[in-house]
Amino acid sequence: MPTDAHPGGGRRAGDGLRLALTTFTVWPVRAGRVDRATAGVAMALAPAVGALLGAVLAGVLLLVGAVAAPLVAAAVTLGAGALLTRGLHLDGLADTVDALGSYRRGAAALEIMKKPDVGPFGVAALVVVLLAQAAALAELAARSWPAALAGVVAATAAGRLGVTLACRRGVPAARPDGLGALVAGTVGPVAAGVGAVAVALVAVAAVPGRPWQGPVAVLAALAVAVLLLRHLVRRLGGITGDVLGATVEVVTTLVYLGLAATR
Repeated sequence: MPTDAHPGGGRRAGDGLRLALTTFTVWPVRAGRVDRATAGVAMALAPAVGALLGAVLAGVLLLVGAVAAPLVAAAVTLGAGALLTRGLHLDGLADTVDALGSYRRGAAALEIMKKPDVGPFGVAALVVVLLAQAAALAELAARSWPAALAGVVAATAAGRLGVTLACRRGVPAARPDGLGALVAGTVGPVAAGVGAVAVALVAVAAVPGRPWQGPVAVLAALAVAVLLLRHLVRRLGGITGDVLGATVEVVTTLVYLGLAATR
C-alpha cells in the first residue's frame, strides 16, 4: 500500500501523471516526486497514458495506410510503438519468457532476467508477438477510421491496464529494489475496475457490426493476464519491471487478435 505522505492530492496527481508518462513513453517531461504513493497514481493512470499512445499509433496506422499496403502500415506502426516506448516492453517480454523457459524458480530465474542477452525462448516470443500484432494491425488498417482508431486505442490502453492489475494490492515484488518494488501493491481495486470498464467501452466501436466483440476481447485478455501473473508470482516470487513489460505485450497482442477475428 502507499506509505509516504504527500503535501496535497493535486500535486500527487501531477507527479503521478509525470511518472506514468516517463515510465510508459518517451515523452520529455520533468520528473516530480517519486515514492510509492506517486507510483500508485502512475500505475492507476497507465491505461489513460496507453490510450494517448494508442491514439498516436492509430494516426500512424491510418496515415501510412492511406499511401501503402495495410501490412506496411502495420509494420511502420509497430516500429513507431517501439520507438515511443524505448522498446522496454518488448525487452521485458523477452527476459520474462527466457526465465520461464529455463524452468528455474526464484533467485535463479531472476538472475536470468538480469542478463543483457536474449535467449532462444525470448527471441521466439518476440517473433510470435510482433507477427501477431502486425497481422492484426493490417486487418484493422483495412477497416473504417473510427474502427481502426478504437481498436488501436483499446488494445494499447488494455496492455497498460494489465500493469494496473499487476500492481494491485496483494501482489508482491520479486526483488527488494527496482521498479517492481516501487509499484507492487500500490493500486486499489477501484482503479482497476474503472480502467477495465473504460477500455471495454472504447473497444465497442472496434469491430463494425459486432459491438460485443471488442469488450469480450478486452476482458478475455485481462483474465489471461491475471492467470499469467499468478504463475509468474509463483515462479519468481513477485513482479519485476520485466514482468510488467511482458504483461503489456501479452495483453496488447491478445486484444489485437480478438479484435481482428472476423469468423
